[in-house]
Amino acid sequence: MADKEEKQEEVKEKVQENSAEAESKAETETEPKSETETAAEEKADEKPAEEAEEKPAKLTEAEIIESLKKENDDLKDQLLRRAADFDNYRKRMIKEKQETFDYANENLLADLLDSLDNFDRTVEAGEKATDVKSMVDGIKMVSANLVKMLETKYGLTSYGAEGDEFNPDIHEAIGRVEEEGKEKETLKQVYLKGYMLKDKVIRNAKVMVSVPKSN
Repeated sequence: MADKEEKQEEVKEKVQENSAEAESKAETETEPKSETETAAEEKADEKPAEEAEEKPAKLTEAEIIESLKKENDDLKDQLLRRAADFDNYRKRMIKEKQETFDYANENLLADLLDSLDNFDRTVEAGEKATDVKSMVDGIKMVSANLVKMLETKYGLTSYGAEGDEFNPDIHEAIGRVEEEGKEKETLKQVYLKGYMLKDKVIRNAKVMVSVPKSN
């Protein structure tokens, strides 16, 4: 009787142990996985898919040569096109520069036409005129209008008058005369007026210079 009870106790203990082990395993399986474990599992799942992808086929030597040849032809074509564009640009610039040079004075000449017409009218009137003074007055008027146009539109001014101080930078002395009482060199006579285009001298005045008399 005692042996039978002992056996029942052993069976009961084994049943309890098996039940506890089953519960522990169930808890472990239902426990949420950590981020590291999840990432590791995802990576493991992805790896076979990546390995399953087909690797790009290797190019043969002939295909590589053909590809390089095509690339070289494309570069040659681009170079020739750019060389042609540059040559056309250079020719166009030369042409525009020449046209600018040829027609640089177009506006000036167009403005001078009015003065030329006025001179023609004055000459025609002078052929029939009996009064010399009226002819001279007409020429003076044309000259004054021409000078005014050149001054106002183009900045051309004349200089050089008797009594002005001599300046070797803008005056060309063609002779010198000593005079008593002179303290500095002045213009005694102006043979040819000088002209300036704005601030630049384009023709020096030709003058006779009066200088202080030496002791």
